[in-house]
Amino acid sequence: MRVLIVEDDELLAAGLVRALEAGGYAVDRVGDGAMADRVLSDTCHDLVVLDIGLPGMDGLQVLKRLRARGQSCAVLILTARDDVSDKVRGLDFGADDYLVKPFVLKEFEARVRALMRRSTSANSVQLRCGQLLFDTSAHRAWIGDIEIALTAREWSVLEYLLLHQGQVLSKEKILQSVCNWDENISPNAIEVYMSRLRTKLEPAGVSMRTIRGFGYLLEPVESLSALNT
Repeated sequence: MRVLIVEDDELLAAGLVRALEAGGYAVDRVGDGAMADRVLSDTCHDLVVLDIGLPGMDGLQVLKRLRARGQSCAVLILTARDDVSDKVRGLDFGADDYLVKPFVLKEFEARVRALMRRSTSANSVQLRCGQLLFDTSAHRAWIGDIEIALTAREWSVLEYLLLHQGQVLSKEKILQSVCNWDENISPNAIEVYMSRLRTKLEPAGVSMRTIRGFGYLLEPVESLSALNT
């Protein structure tokens, strides 16, 4: 899952980036409203953490333009303003949640998790494919009763595939979802992660097919059996 942090306070932004990356998210960061507006026009993010008091263009304008473009990504507003009218304006402009500075990091992380669960449109935090059970909240995965070990990158790739199972996903889309701007990861690296995941998930009855020229398709083995009957 990919997060954009829009915050001009360097110290605060660095702390939020570290916390989210430790949680397995791909995190990008900009420090002014005009840049945020440009980035959001061109790049898909699952969550925007948006400060209101920004140089150039304030956060509410960024939010208003985001929603006017029809973008539905989750938005968590951060602000030092604790006036009720400011909160109401933010929510009326399309924010999903509101957090007043200063705040406790654990509360921020909990709000991010809640918004991510909501944005996946999965009514529960558990995703299934074949015998694989994937818990996005606990960051744990099982094949039957056996827990499987995944690296942070394998986790991110598998989560994206599970959220879009049954769809063919290009290497570029997968990279965009799991990598931030500062990471120099080639599309070939995706082939390595896919190979590792195939080995780990084979006992789960999960197929990770390569659709030559298009990308990858994750589906339960039962789906393949049905197509062949």
